Amino acid sequence: MEVVFEIEKKNLQKVKNVLLKDDTVSRASVLFKEAKTFGFDKDVYYCYVSGLEEACEKAKELMKDLGKVSSKKTKEQVVQKIKQEEESAMTGFGDIFA
Repeated sequence: MEVVFEIEKKNLQKVKNVLLKDDTVSRASVLFKEAKTFGFDKDVYYCYVSGLEEACEKAKELMKDLGKVSSKKTKEQVVQKIKQEEESAMTGFGDIFA
């Protein structure tokens, strides 16, 4: 399961502390990216959580007052860009050993 949150810059450190210190959520893949790195014209950060349903649901619960779940369209765009970055990184890493 995957979920993407939109976070105001002022809440970024607080969100990191809350999510990464939680035993359930910290076992999932949690990634923070500035919206501008994806080409969005927003002054926010995105938090991508990928893992078991239990971890994603717990993240939603913890984020209730700190950020909002992104729209379906934004989520799809963010997830696609993250996966592209990961693929590029893996290709580059593979070239080192070629």
